[in-house]
Amino acid sequence: MLGYNIKKLGFGLMRLPRVEGKDDVIDIEQVKQMVDEFLAAGFTYFDTAWAYSGSEEAIRKALVERYPRDKFQLATKNAAWINCKTREDALEQYRTSLKRSGAGYFDFYLLHNLGDSRTKFFEDFGLWDYFLNEKKEGRIKHLGFSFHSTPEQLEEILTKHPEAEFVQLQINYADWESHAIQSRKCYEVAQKHGKPVIVMEPVKGGNLATPPESVAKIFRDADPQASLASWAVKFAADLDGVMVVLSGMSNLEQMRDNLSFMKDFTHLTPEQKSVIQAASDELARIPVVPCTTCDYCAKVCPMNIGISGSFSALNMYTLYGNYALAQNREYFDVVIKGHKKAGECIKCGKCESVCPQHIEIRKELVRVAETFKA
Repeated sequence: MLGYNIKKLGFGLMRLPRVEGKDDVIDIEQVKQMVDEFLAAGFTYFDTAWAYSGSEEAIRKALVERYPRDKFQLATKNAAWINCKTREDALEQYRTSLKRSGAGYFDFYLLHNLGDSRTKFFEDFGLWDYFLNEKKEGRIKHLGFSFHSTPEQLEEILTKHPEAEFVQLQINYADWESHAIQSRKCYEVAQKHGKPVIVMEPVKGGNLATPPESVAKIFRDADPQASLASWAVKFAADLDGVMVVLSGMSNLEQMRDNLSFMKDFTHLTPEQKSVIQAASDELARIPVVPCTTCDYCAKVCPMNIGISGSFSALNMYTLYGNYALAQNREYFDVVIKGHKKAGECIKCGKCESVCPQHIEIRKELVRVAETFKA
């Protein structure tokens, strides 16, 4: 698709491994090894973003400075809705990405997380025209966008901007029929417009790699040897029109697992599809907060609430009923790392305006505060 012969697994660079004991330091040596094994298996697509802290610099060191530029495809993104008051602010993100990555050009450049109030920034700042000109100049090979909103808004954007060459969508078996994410309906809009689809969040921020036991049992009974993550990635890869499925791999173990089942992937069997449907139905019965820890909310929260950590704690308690474990391993950890507690939320709603999962964050933080008395 789009002139590339890309194998269907992409290396998502949002959740790179960290140096032990230093959560803010990316383990470059491990990333190098992951890059080496990824390329050796025949995969070539790497996905980063200006907003992924340290990611663009890491991929420069691990990939760009170590391999010929024509041996891989690099994608990054512009988040004009994050602290951009002027067009120049947004364009500085692009220039920063070029400098950080050292790539010279981007094979795929995305207007990041269009939908709802975020779309307006890209329109008002004239970014479509600017980046189309960058494409003419050769610094961008293909221009598209990522999207986390309604199928109606996707229809509107693709109709207004037929120049978009591809669209990146959140697709996984848990969100396929979700009323909030509407993966299937958004996918169908992209198909209608003939746009290749790049899949993000196929494992839903890692949640589908460690689903509730009742869900895991369905998969294990069907194939005891297959990893739980493999079912999720293959569900997305099986769809027509999907160019690449991004997996946010955080260590060599995850990388090797993904390579093992995607290296020769063809299609799911009818029996495998039935297993995934049964697991999806079971998962839908469990009322967890659908947080993927992307932490876009954290970037705009004026009170520095530990939002994603709070939701991890609440979900752990919901799934396993272990109050002490949830509080000590998840919630308390958020607080001691310098974040404020859920009960200190001022209900401004800024977090909800940028949440890709459309979570009612203020409402859920009240639940956290009540559950953990904080």
